[in-house]
Amino acid sequence: MKRLVTAVVFFLAIASVFGADTRGPELIIRFYDKQIYYLSSEPVMVQVTVMNHGSAPYRFRLAEDRAFSLDFNIKTLQNRVLAEADGLLRKRSGSRAVYYRDVTVEAGESFSFVEDIHQYAAIKDAGSYIVEARLYPEAYRAGGDGGGGGGIPLVSNRLQLAVRPPSIPGPGGVPVALDVETKANLVRERLPPDEVVAWTLTARQKSQWEKFFLYIDLESMVSRDGPRQRQWRAESEEGRLRMIERYRTDLQRSVVDGDIAMIPSDFIIERTAYNAENAEVTVIELFRSNNFTERRRYTYYLRRAAGVWSIIDYMVINLGTE
Repeated sequence: MKRLVTAVVFFLAIASVFGADTRGPELIIRFYDKQIYYLSSEPVMVQVTVMNHGSAPYRFRLAEDRAFSLDFNIKTLQNRVLAEADGLLRKRSGSRAVYYRDVTVEAGESFSFVEDIHQYAAIKDAGSYIVEARLYPEAYRAGGDGGGGGGIPLVSNRLQLAVRPPSIPGPGGVPVALDVETKANLVRERLPPDEVVAWTLTARQKSQWEKFFLYIDLESMVSRDGPRQRQWRAESEEGRLRMIERYRTDLQRSVVDGDIAMIPSDFIIERTAYNAENAEVTVIELFRSNNFTERRRYTYYLRRAAGVWSIIDYMVINLGTE
């Protein structure tokens, strides 16, 4: 009888070991805001997620500058590996202190962050690419185990990235973008101010960033507050272009001016007032949560140039919840 009990306990222990989830951590990548990508300096944002499928916590070090913890392997369909971005080469080959923090992902939980792959690879030609990421549990070092030092890396799934040729400017120099739904060129039309605002809000509801930015004057928006305005005045033309690109990226990530990037569940045009050059459009916007609906009054300020109205500023007043 004693031998029988011992055998049962042994087989139960073996079964528990082999029945346990031994997958451990997994690295998952996806496009943060899937859209049509053009051959330009505009960001290609990828969300990187560490998912812990195991039964024990997974710990790793994440550098403040993530280029020292993360790497992207980007290949053409002909299996040609793209060269590293110039800035990445300079960064990794230089002598500098690397600051990092310890991250713990508990069993069944995940940890995510977003990166622009233009910061890692030099995408110089239009075409299709295969994107794969590697996360190193210790600081990335050239050479060593796993190809980049820093311990054996987590290797992600693969994404297919399609990069189109640069868009051609339309009449009057207005950039032409592509409508994701119709595949037709997007060109700014001479819409009245209230329709411009309605277009912009509807585009945000559908997460169509190209349509959302079509009638937003990014130059006016980026320089509308004091500190940014002073920086804008001090910058060269090239520096101002970088400020606009950075502002657009930060707006998409809700790093700046998050109010205008929020997705309304519904909106009502309340009032429109305008003269030959300036307009104000007041909108009641609703934001539904699980148990309540938040109401806000947005006032959009627009200016007309070459017959086209563009949003140059906005103001928000909270109206409470219902």
